[in-house]
Amino acid sequence: MSAPTSPADLYRHSLRLLLDKDISAWVALWAEDGLMEFPFAPEGWPKRLEGREAVAAYMRHYPDHIDLHDFPDLRIHRTADPQTIVAEMRGVGRLVESGAPYDMTYIAVVTVRDGHFTSYRDYWNPLAVQQPGADFTGSSR
Repeated sequence: MSAPTSPADLYRHSLRLLLDKDISAWVALWAEDGLMEFPFAPEGWPKRLEGREAVAAYMRHYPDHIDLHDFPDLRIHRTADPQTIVAEMRGVGRLVESGAPYDMTYIAVVTVRDGHFTSYRDYWNPLAVQQPGADFTGSSR
């Protein structure tokens, strides 16, 4: 596949990599100094990840805990900055530990420069991680 050219295409490609559980390829989409923020992160979860290595460490065990099956209801909105998009979607699948359904609503504000994520503010629902088996960071409880 050729490299995605627009922020929306890069974002769609990133979702496919997550569904394929190809975390290393997903991390490679990040700029070295990319910033990932979680404004609604609950106590014990990171609120800010600075740099590709921090993002890699955060995502390393994601597929061991959350088995994503689809991102339905994806809507990507353009902004006044052609390099920034707002994405709305759901992530559905199951929690690996318990087999319980996983259904998370996300809104993300994403900026891309030179074909890499430079800023990603992820407004996910912190109530969903209260389910047993949802913590893939090893940081809470």
